[in-house]
Amino acid sequence: MKCSTLVISIADFYVSFLLRQKGKGLLGIMLQQLPVVSFATWTSSNTGTSLGLVEFKMSQLAVSKSSFSRAKGQFLILGYLSFQEPYLFCSLFYCFGCSNPIARIRPGIFSWTYERPNHGHSMKKRKMLQQNVDLPPILPKKKKKPYPIPLKKIQQVARADKKLAQMGIEKLLEPPKNGLLVPELIPVAYEVLDAWKVLIGGLAQILHVVPVHACSECSEIHVAQIGHDIQDCHGPTSGSRKSFHSWVKGSINDVLLPIESYHMYDPFGRRIKHETRFNYDRIPAVVELCIQAGVELPEYPSRRRTEPIRMIGKKVTDIGGFVEEPAICCPSGSGSQIMELDTHQALVRFPPPNESAVPMIAQHTVNAYEKVKWGVTKLMKKYSVKACGYCSEVHVGPWGHNAKLCGEFKHQWRDGKHGWQDATVDEVFPPNYVWHVKDPKGPPLTSALKRFYGKAPAVVEVCIQAGARVPNRYKPMMRDDIVVPEDKEARLVA
Repeated sequence: MKCSTLVISIADFYVSFLLRQKGKGLLGIMLQQLPVVSFATWTSSNTGTSLGLVEFKMSQLAVSKSSFSRAKGQFLILGYLSFQEPYLFCSLFYCFGCSNPIARIRPGIFSWTYERPNHGHSMKKRKMLQQNVDLPPILPKKKKKPYPIPLKKIQQVARADKKLAQMGIEKLLEPPKNGLLVPELIPVAYEVLDAWKVLIGGLAQILHVVPVHACSECSEIHVAQIGHDIQDCHGPTSGSRKSFHSWVKGSINDVLLPIESYHMYDPFGRRIKHETRFNYDRIPAVVELCIQAGVELPEYPSRRRTEPIRMIGKKVTDIGGFVEEPAICCPSGSGSQIMELDTHQALVRFPPPNESAVPMIAQHTVNAYEKVKWGVTKLMKKYSVKACGYCSEVHVGPWGHNAKLCGEFKHQWRDGKHGWQDATVDEVFPPNYVWHVKDPKGPPLTSALKRFYGKAPAVVEVCIQAGARVPNRYKPMMRDDIVVPEDKEARLVA
């Protein structure tokens, strides 16, 4: 990297001579003799101190180097003018191709240093996987969940909508907020639905081979030959068991948590009331999200609008009228397509696989799990999904239902109504983290070594023990690179 230093020294008597001859400052002399392209004053004060930026064409200046003949330069003129005493100090320098100029001023001497920029291409930072990643903290049940969107932003949008409503201006809505479909997300919805079928079928077959244990008193599950001995049970009778779990055989609903939602023919139509809640079917929330995103299922039709809805503030002014839900043309039976989208009796519908095909089925199941998570994340960026801030209830639509089914913290104050807010991906498609077991046939996990164990989503843990490859995104939280010490050595580990 080359550096250059330009030092210009102007004698006081020469400056005084110029002032007496012309009666003007050096700045005025230069402005008369040189063709100015632009001039801008930066600071000005009563004492006569001024700092300005003047731009000239170098082709009309007497410069020794021919390389500057066609270039444009910028001159920084720093002057101090005192009308009481004819003294002027002025330094002039030219800035050409410099990136980091450094200026130092001394009495009578101005020193300027610059460095030429490095034209080399910057190296891209590699994404290094973290060695260990802590899981998201468990939220307390005696407190409302945090808002996914900051509360200040929600209030700001609400104030803007209220201001438009007071002026009688219609709110500008884009698909799918106005009831229309997003064309580019329709293929994504079909991919998610196909991956959902593969996920249920593959997981049902693997559970015939990989044992899963579930606690009969709490929601804890464990994927291994025997249950663990970690004392973290919070069930009703955990005190008599010293917080040890009461293990029973687990099912597919223990691994893939059944998050269901009401299916509505028109999500923008009449809201579900507590008295009419039995008139609507409950289906998996992932399936309902795909239906509203454009998937056509004969068993669960959905209204497709051709004209957008209109709103002023929070009031819907034009919804296109209320339309009654059409009758289902295809009766549901054992061979219906909707049976493939539910986990009900999945272990009965899918027989045990061959031992040689288990690793391949496990790998396809992991890929389907990642596809569903990717698709749900992409769909939820556009389509509105609401979740209760106190319980696990989820509703797919622009606003929640009015069924009084919430029994969590302070539900008496709300008369059993849900506290709706924007949902997250983990609420619609929960990961259900479980302890990762390096040796499924080894000794059970203990509470003394709990900090050395890792965790993974239940579906991923089941597939890994069945022979699937570990996805890179879950390696840091599984902590496979940590050597678990013996019980007596755990106290000596820092």
